[in-house]
Amino acid sequence: MSQDGVDLDKSLGYLLKEASSALRAAMEEVLRPLGMSITHYACLELLAQRPGLSNSELARGAFVTRQTMNVLLRSLEREGDVTRPAEAPVGKVLPTRLTPRGRQRLEKATAAVRSVEVRMLADMTPADQAEAFRILQGMIRSLRGPSASG
Repeated sequence: MSQDGVDLDKSLGYLLKEASSALRAAMEEVLRPLGMSITHYACLELLAQRPGLSNSELARGAFVTRQTMNVLLRSLEREGDVTRPAEAPVGKVLPTRLTPRGRQRLEKATAAVRSVEVRMLADMTPADQAEAFRILQGMIRSLRGPSASG
């Protein structure tokens, strides 16, 4: 670190942010022709893997606010990609489920997103990929762990 701040050429945090930005741009590029945003795709993927998630759970999983997810869910419901009961079966939670149309759209989006990941990892050996995965998980644990607050 220089006296004036972070040396961006040597900052792993900056490099991670740049990689994240490049990944996001590549994902947006392949999802746009399918009429989807990354958040739209993430929501459908989460529901495919864990049917019945609440608005709050979906928002956390897609890294957006509850309000943003609520707007998206209303739109997905209008488009016929998801279904939610008119009234909560228990408490206030409206469990959301994919419709057959939502599943078909998700299949196309998953293939598109998978192609981006394949491109991203093309120059890495399986051992390099496993090591990168391990390292990134370690960084996440370190930042979210008990000592993260100080």
